[in-house]
Amino acid sequence: MSLESQSPIHPPCDSFPISTRARHLSQPTNTYLPATRRGAMGDATASSSSKTAELDAPLHALGFEIEEISPSRITGRLVVTPICCQPFKLLHGGVSALIAEGLASMGAHRASGYSRVAGMQLSISHFRSAGVGDTVLARAVPVHIGRSTQVWEVKLSKMDTSTLGEGPQIAEARVTLLCNLPVPDEMKSVGESLRKYSRL
Repeated sequence: MSLESQSPIHPPCDSFPISTRARHLSQPTNTYLPATRRGAMGDATASSSSKTAELDAPLHALGFEIEEISPSRITGRLVVTPICCQPFKLLHGGVSALIAEGLASMGAHRASGYSRVAGMQLSISHFRSAGVGDTVLARAVPVHIGRSTQVWEVKLSKMDTSTLGEGPQIAEARVTLLCNLPVPDEMKSVGESLRKYSRL
């Protein structure tokens, strides 16, 4: 089976013309510029699902729902489904890492005045498992907000079904990001979606 038939959305890099390939390889792959949908309607009261679809397509594809976006924290939840699991039907560690980087990137993007940010380093520790049907709550808070770098801490916990609050912590991540990077002219409107859903 050829690479082209395996991945029609992301063709292999060597299939691009040389000028496109150089530009493709020079772009940081973990730069946060939130996905926007043409004609998306909504405000701070929009459903969590539509908010997530507009702000972070990969998280939305897994069923993650962004809840709160404020200067002091970003929160959300994920109901664990088979698509989020490794072969033993437990939440895949890579999904936890994706959640951590996604929330930290949104927080850093907002904290930097909607300038472009790029993840530099992510460290995650896994303490407990979550299985199919569990709800995982995620909370990202800033540890350091500087002029050129930011550090965010992201905690993931199982929801306590009796209180509907945070239960046992399943993972904790620390994400370091470059911030206040220039935004390309064609991407100047990218921060509008995040601005729309942010609390003051």
